[in-house]
Amino acid sequence: MDRPRRAPVDLGVDVAGLRLPNPVVAASGTFGHGDEVARLCDPSGLGAVTVKSLAAFAWPGNPAPRLRTAAAGMVNSVGLQGPGVQRWVEADLPRLRALGARVIVSVWGRSVDDFADAAAMLVPVAAELAAVEVNVSCPNVEDRSRVFAHAPGTTAAAVAAVAGAGLGLPVFAKLSPNVTDITEIAAAALAAGADGLTLVNTVMGLAVDAERRRPALGGGGGGLSGPAIKPVALRAVHDVWRAHPGVAIIGTGGVASGLDAVEMMLAGASAVGVGTATFLEPRAPARIVAELAAWCEEHSVSRAGDLTGALLGADGERPG
Repeated sequence: MDRPRRAPVDLGVDVAGLRLPNPVVAASGTFGHGDEVARLCDPSGLGAVTVKSLAAFAWPGNPAPRLRTAAAGMVNSVGLQGPGVQRWVEADLPRLRALGARVIVSVWGRSVDDFADAAAMLVPVAAELAAVEVNVSCPNVEDRSRVFAHAPGTTAAAVAAVAGAGLGLPVFAKLSPNVTDITEIAAAALAAGADGLTLVNTVMGLAVDAERRRPALGGGGGGLSGPAIKPVALRAVHDVWRAHPGVAIIGTGGVASGLDAVEMMLAGASAVGVGTATFLEPRAPARIVAELAAWCEEHSVSRAGDLTGALLGADGERPG
């Protein structure tokens, strides 16, 4: 006798009022500014694409070399190279939209005014965007002690500058794992107007060239990403989810498979960012969508959204 067919898994998720066809989001910094990777991985099949962070001005980034492999990932010091918001709006956004991408634009700045300026420049094309990410956490800056996401006050100021720009879009604050209490930083971002959070950016690291007795990267230090940081990201997502129940989180860090995506959602993520895996395999985000659907079907999960925050405690009970 033939086995009865199960209904297709509903992969659609709601993330801070944003309805996505599935939870897999191409993470900022790994899918390019425009259609570079989108020509290899159909963006219309992903939940959304977060473009590489943009400032109100063009920025050259850090000197080469910028990437170094690590035991379980890579260390990068790209330094937020980009063409600036206006050039991106004119040259890159149309190409992404033509391919059916739901675009999350990520912005950064050296000052609060920079964040406000970048957001203001997006107002004319807000209808073409799905959301805006406020990247307050990149470690590849001249002075790491001045990273916005390392203090509640500076985080709040940058988020408020973007949230107050009148874009009419969900605002996600991208936070750093390199802090003592990420729940405190998350609280400041949410109070300042963030509708959701991207957790997390890279972990501060250093690659050494022993022969030269110098840092291996042109910018000195860098940010570690890839499988090595997945436990760090899972911890951050779960801590923030428990401290702020119901908060919309795009869980990012070390996701390279459908199972990784499931784990991130169980920890509290509403959607999942795929980053470093794309460097090795440009079609990784699409593969992960398929693997997530297969896992849900095999485990009789009819709605992917039901995974969010469904992690049990060590005793097998749902945390109080």
